[in-house]
Order: sequence, then structure tokens, then C-alpha cells
Amino acid sequence: MIQPTPEYKITLDGKDLTSKIAPRLVSLSVSESRGDDADMLDIVLDDEKGDLAIPSRGQLLQVSFGWSDTGLFDKGTFTVDEVEHSGAPDILTIRARSASMTKDMGERREKSWHGQTIGAIVRTIAGRHGLKPAIADALAKIAIAHIDQTHESDMSFLTRLAKRYDAVMNVKQSNLLFMPIGHGTSLSGKTLDSLDIKRTSGDQHRYHISEREKYAGVRAHYHGTGRKKRESVVIGGENNHSIKVLPETYATEADARAAATAEYKRTQRSQATLSYTLALGRPDLYPEIPVYVSGFKPEIDALPWLAKKVTHTIADGGYTTQLELEVNGDPVTDRHRSHFRKGGK
Repeated sequence: MIQPTPEYKITLDGKDLTSKIAPRLVSLSVSESRGDDADMLDIVLDDEKGDLAIPSRGQLLQVSFGWSDTGLFDKGTFTVDEVEHSGAPDILTIRARSASMTKDMGERREKSWHGQTIGAIVRTIAGRHGLKPAIADALAKIAIAHIDQTHESDMSFLTRLAKRYDAVMNVKQSNLLFMPIGHGTSLSGKTLDSLDIKRTSGDQHRYHISEREKYAGVRAHYHGTGRKKRESVVIGGENNHSIKVLPETYATEADARAAATAEYKRTQRSQATLSYTLALGRPDLYPEIPVYVSGFKPEIDALPWLAKKVTHTIADGGYTTQLELEVNGDPVTDRHRSHFRKGGK
């Protein structure tokens, strides 16, 4: 039986360079992140013969990954951002970032937003950069009484707004995403299939759980009415010994409640993390896909996981996919629910 082999395709400004690169390839990797970080492409080439041309910054690289028996999966277009030549032995390293992440999004602006919904804000910024807005309905309808964008780029501003509402803000395939974390849908709105991983599917993992980030609740302050200078809301428990207090004072109670809720959800997710490397890469995997695992410890198997970052790597003749997962909820209260859902006894 013929075993499938890893395949890839690389084009530079539309010119197919795969056959030229193949004999020189040391490693090829694409990292896809859920957050505001741009997707990154890294190519490391052996330049022992000294005949490789150094690409110019700004040139476009398009990359596809796959297997000989299933074909290639498009991983996007990237703009060359950094190039390094080192030796001996001579090595050419190329780093590129998602081409959809325009330079203009990093330029600082001055803007005050009054009486706008999140949907209106995201659509305005998307239009400014020639991007298609993809906003969850529940977030699009949220009204923002007032928020300032002071000497702040559109990327930084949207990141801050997303953090307040526990949302994903990113640019993917010319779409400006603004979705709740764990939304479980693709760009086209289809529900994502969950991924079931067995311990035997790979050979490297790291599980970590910490009490340091465990809070009973989160407190957020907002400007009070009448004689009260400040008031506050608490999301979660009222245990004064383990309450996380947000440093910012918000304009309204609604803003404070949203920020406290988002931070509380983040603290629950960050308590438990799991990194895992699939021995056989999966080019169809990307951040936000729900993941269930088996064959580890019962405490690990029982948790519902969510992909935070996915890295595809071809090197040494093999193709692996590394997953960085976080638990979607409280590791303690979710353990029983997840185990029951999967048919545990």
C-alpha cells in the first residue's frame, strides 16, 4: 500500500516556485491565530549553492498544504515582511504576514464614536480598508453610548472593543471578523464540526492548569449618578479574597457589565490549556474549532476544548499540525457536563 506524502504549493506574485523550492526546503509553516495577531508564514531554505534570490518586502506569497491522496488546501496569501540570510551554512529565512491585514489598519487615528452600534462601527472600519464585515448578529446590535479612539489604530481600537465583549477580532481572507469567542461557525455561517482527538494521533502534548488565574468573580467600576463618584458591578462570585478588579472606569453600567463578563470568561478559559501535535497534519483545521480529546487523563478527556492557535509545519519529510487549546468555560464545573455529553459514566 502506497503511503500518502505531504504536498504543498508556493507561488510568489503568481509565479509557481514549488519545484524550485522543494530541493532546498528546510521547513515551511503557517500559524493561524484566533486573536488580533496576523496569520504568519515562515519559509526556511538551504542556500548552500548561493543562487536563491532574496524576495522584496511587499511581494505576495500564496501557500497551500495537503497530502498526495487528498489534494491541497488553500491557507491564504501573505505579504513578505521580513527576510534574513545567514551562514554558514547559508540559510534564507522568509517571514510573511496575512495579506488581508493592510498597513493602513496600523495607522493611528483620532475618532470619537457616539451612539453607534458595534455593527455600525465594524462596518465603517471594514469599508475604510476594503474588507467585508462578518459580524455576529448578537454583537452587531449592541449599542455603544460613547467610546474614544485616541491616537489609536483601527486594529488596536477594534482589538480593545473585542476584548470588552469577549469577541474574536481578526482579518481572514479579506473578511473583518467580529464574533463571540467560541462562536463555532465558519465565515460562511456554517456550524463547525468538532474535532475528536485520540492520544494515539500524535506524540507530543502539554496540559497545564493553574490556580493563580482562578477568580471567583470580576469587578468593574463605572461613573456613578448623583453624589456617587463610582459604582461597580461584579460578575461571578462575591468572594472578596478572589475578585479581580479591572483598572478602567467605564462610562455606563452596561459597559462595565460587558467588560466584567468578558474578563470573567477569559479567566475561566485560561485556567486550563492543552497543546498537542498531530503526527499527520490536518490542513482543514483552524482556530475556533471545538475539540474533544480521549486517551489522556480522565480530567483532560472530560473537558470541552477550543482551538486558540493552529500551526501547520512541513519539515524533515513530514507534515504535522500543532494545536494550542484552551478550555471553554470553568475547568471544574464544565468537567462533569462535558463527560456526561460524551457518554461518560
